This record gives sequence, structure tokens and C-alpha cells, in this order.
Amino acid sequence: MADEHDDHQIEEFEAAAGDNASLTYPVQCSALRKGGHVVIRGRPCKIAEMSTSKTGKHGHAKVNIVAIDIFTQKKLEDLSPSTHNMDVPNVKRQDIELLYVDNGFLVLQNDDGTTREDVKFPENEVGEEIQKLLGEDKTVMVTLLAAMGEEHAILAKEAPKGGAE
Repeated sequence: MADEHDDHQIEEFEAAAGDNASLTYPVQCSALRKGGHVVIRGRPCKIAEMSTSKTGKHGHAKVNIVAIDIFTQKKLEDLSPSTHNMDVPNVKRQDIELLYVDNGFLVLQNDDGTTREDVKFPENEVGEEIQKLLGEDKTVMVTLLAAMGEEHAILAKEAPKGGAE
């Protein structure tokens, strides 16, 4: 029951957060779960593995977290007492239409018709997929992931027919 309550609190926080929210919020180590997010060494990460060690003679139980940076895909580890708080990043995901690429930046169109050019062209397989779809003259939807003041394109796909036209 405690897990459902914790999840509900997190959902309420995210819903109330809006644009003026802080970049992170504290969560007790023992409440973190595999597949969730956490900040390790100042980087937003997704938890890949978690293990808890038993308490020592005079100590606390420790939580060992192995996580993957959500932007660089680098593996990071942290060891923390289970009763201590860790920061969890506010992660926002958005699907947005790509119009074209200009000077190394994606030109994107919001739902309200306004454009933005503040996301760098990804120099990885996502960038290759964008070039391929644009070369085939397809309407491209890009999935943006934003956390802790960074925003990156993490996925590119052909827009559904009849949706954006």
C-alpha cells in the first residue's frame, strides 16, 4: 500500500509542478524503484539495477544504485544509506513535429503553431533517422526528453497519416 501512496504523491507533485517547478525533488532511497529516475553526480539517470545491503553492527542499510544517464547513456553508480534522500529529476517527454534542420538545430512546430529552434540536431542514430525520414519527404515527429535544464531529441518517427496535415 505504501508504494501506491508514494506513486500517487509523485503524480500529484508532477501535475502541480508545471513550468515553475524545481529541477528535482527529494525521495528517500528506500522508495526508489528500478525503472524510475534519480540524479547521480548531477546527471539525470534511469535506474537499471538496485540492491540493498543489510545493516552493519552500528550502521544503516545501504542502497546500491546502477543507473544510465538518460541523455548520454553512460552508466553511473551510487551507494547511499537507505534512510537518506536522493534527488529525483523532473523529466518531461513531448512529441513535436519537425519542420526542417537549420544550422545544426531542429526547427520544431508546437501544437499551437509556434516554432522553436533551441534543440540541437542529435549526432547519433536519432539524427540518422531524422535525415532518412526527411530525405524520403516524410512528416517527422520527434520525441523530446527534458530534465534539469537539458533537452534532447531521443526518438524520430514518421508522423501518422492525416494527423499533422
